[in-house]
This record gives sequence, C-alpha cells and structure tokens, in this order.
Amino acid sequence: MLHFTRVSVASALFFETPEQIFARVFHELKPRTAVPSIEVRFCRFANANSMIQLKDGKILVRITDILESAPAPVLEALAWVLLSKLYRYAVPRDELLRYKRYIQRKDLREKIHTMRLERGRKLISGVQGDVYNLDELFDQLNFRYFFGLMPKPALGWSLRVSRGILGHYDPAHHTIVLSKRLDKPDVPVMLVEYVLFHEMLHIKYPTEHRQGRRCVHTPVFKAAEKEFEKYKEAKEALKLLD
Repeated sequence: MLHFTRVSVASALFFETPEQIFARVFHELKPRTAVPSIEVRFCRFANANSMIQLKDGKILVRITDILESAPAPVLEALAWVLLSKLYRYAVPRDELLRYKRYIQRKDLREKIHTMRLERGRKLISGVQGDVYNLDELFDQLNFRYFFGLMPKPALGWSLRVSRGILGHYDPAHHTIVLSKRLDKPDVPVMLVEYVLFHEMLHIKYPTEHRQGRRCVHTPVFKAAEKEFEKYKEAKEALKLLD
C-alpha cells in the first residue's frame, strides 16, 4: 500500500456541495492529476456503509443517507477515507478518527440500528441443518454456560457456504447465523458448539465504543470464551478446517 503524507490543513467549507468536497480532497490527495467528474448520491442502504468506484474515468460515490445531514467536516473525513482507499493510499489517521467518532456517537448508533431493522432482512435457512440442529445446541449451551437465562435469538444456517466467516451475531435482528460449512458430517459437534458459544457471548457482551473505536472482543469477552469446556481443542480444530 502506498503511503500519503497530508500537508494541507484545509477543512470543509459549509457552503461546499458534497461533489466539491470530494473534488477538493482529490486535488489535495493527487495534486498532479486533473480532477475527474465526481458524482455523489445519498442512498437508502440497509446499513451505514458507503462506497466509491472509478468507472469510465468518472468517480461514483454512494453514501448512506443517514449521513445526508452530517456536518461538512464529517463528509470531508469520509472523502479522505474513500478516496484514499480507492487509490490505495494510507488513510490519514486524523480523518479516519474524525469519521469514526461521528458514526459511533450514541445517537447515530441508535439511528443505524433502527435503519437496519426497518430496511434490512436476514436471509437464512432454518435451525435444522443436514447434520446439526441449532435450536437443540443453543438450549444445551444455554443451560451449560448461561444457567438457561439467555433469551433465545433467531437461529439459522447461512444460505451459502462461507469459509471466511463461520458465524456472526446480528444485534439489529437479534439473530445468530452459522455457516453451512459447519453443517457437515466431518465437522465435530464440539466445533459447532464452540462457534455458536462464541456468538452467544456477543449477546452477553455487546460491542463497546471507546473514543471512536469499536471493541468487539473485549478482555472480559476473551476471558469468558476460554470457559468453553474444550476451548483448546476447538481452536486446534479451527486450524484444520478447510
């Protein structure tokens, strides 16, 4: 990755349009390159993501509409983040931190949560897989590690075989999804239980936000994870999973 040292101290002007903000940041990022045509749209995404692409010499930017009323300096920070990633420069740390601090504010997190509930949907299969039943495994783990007190979320297997992500918990929809890769005869039940247990811990220990940083696996979370009866065996089994 190329590294870029930011020299200018220009900040977003309140009368600038989003296109003008992106154009100005582009010029500062690549001063020897003519600024291409830039189109910025705010879209009704089901999440807080924004995206950028270069197509036919034109830069297309799609920003979640939850940021449509964001202050100009926040849009400038987002411009630095997206343009730096597009051209493979290191994102300026101060701009990344400014954007993260804004998007992780409590009021923004609540809006994003509501947005995901209203616009998003979980496409999953049922709890009964070809080999394992997530409903039964959840009840066993709940009794064994949580005294049977954890409210049951929606459970399901992924529709596709995901090898990179074996499980995830979606707090907006209160849903745990495990990859179909685990629903195989060659996968020991211990490993399925471990992945499910890991996602259950995300319910007990929600993501924390500290000074603009998301803390997903806190020290308390990691300590609780090691209480899994066959923790070491499960970690080794993960390494052998193809």
